[in-house]
Amino acid sequence: MFLCADAVLPRFLYFPEVFHIASANHQINEEINDKEIRLIGDKGEQLGIMSAREALDIAAEKDLDLVKIAPGSIPPVCKIMDYGKYRFEQTKKEKEAKKKQRVIEIKEIRMSPGIGDNDFNTKLKNAQKFLNDGDRVKVSVRFRGREMAHTDIGAVLLKDFAAKCGEIASMDKAPKLEGRNMSMFLSPKPVTPPKKPAKPKTPKTSETEE
Repeated sequence: MFLCADAVLPRFLYFPEVFHIASANHQINEEINDKEIRLIGDKGEQLGIMSAREALDIAAEKDLDLVKIAPGSIPPVCKIMDYGKYRFEQTKKEKEAKKKQRVIEIKEIRMSPGIGDNDFNTKLKNAQKFLNDGDRVKVSVRFRGREMAHTDIGAVLLKDFAAKCGEIASMDKAPKLEGRNMSMFLSPKPVTPPKKPAKPKTPKTSETEE
């Protein structure tokens, strides 16, 4: 296969690093071939409407990239910027946002129908700790053998457990029996900031005429 002198070679042969960056849903540089675009400068200044080629030349003079930021506009809006730096900063912001996001976990508390008071209170404290940390809690009662004939005991146990967590949690669903397990879910109540005390009203003084 022979190429003439004016043939345009694939863009990635010239700019491998730009071709890699362009995979982030933005058209940049030679990918932009609109007849007219509205150009914004690297400092946010409006540079008017021009052809993509003219805009690309301006970006090249500044050793920066031409990036299409509003493809749906008429004409499309492009901005001159350092696209590699922009992507680096965006990735950094996304990582910081993920660090701030807290994943709500589901903790499980398991009991038996004949659980003693000490064990019950220990599991209750654990559940309250989980709820105060912002996690949901699944509380289950496991029935073995003949205990299946007294599932009502498990229901009472779970409702009592939920009642003792009532200040910090709400029951998502009533206790439900599935196989040999009866379970319920508790979710932490949203924390409402304390109300600011109202400012005391100063009594109005009425002026008396002498």
